[in-house]
Amino acid sequence: MSLDTVRVSQSAKEQLVRLKSRTGIQNWNVLCRWALCKSLGEADPPAVVPIVTDSNIEMSWRTFGGQHADLYLGLIEYRCHLDGLGTDEETIAEQFKLHLHRGIGYLFGDRGITNIADLAALAITH
Repeated sequence: MSLDTVRVSQSAKEQLVRLKSRTGIQNWNVLCRWALCKSLGEADPPAVVPIVTDSNIEMSWRTFGGQHADLYLGLIEYRCHLDGLGTDEETIAEQFKLHLHRGIGYLFGDRGITNIADLAALAITH
């Protein structure tokens, strides 16, 4: 597993579709960035659960991260270090997938998120 291609599960896709509708944010990669950051901001590491990335949402790592792709990678590596995990490619890729999916679930579950300002408020209050 590597971070060359970012994929999500069918369940996460359905949550992202609803988030797109609620927030007006049209790009998968933007919503996924918010989801990753939401999860990385949580104190506990994500539960290690099998995630089947079976949806048709697929993007390159560079599309996911845009001009800040290296920063996102550094944040994941740092979080792995904080959680006492390795920082090898396999561990980083797995933790990214777990954080991304947990974050999507958190954003979807927060019914108070209805636009970009609500997402920004999350960042400011934490």
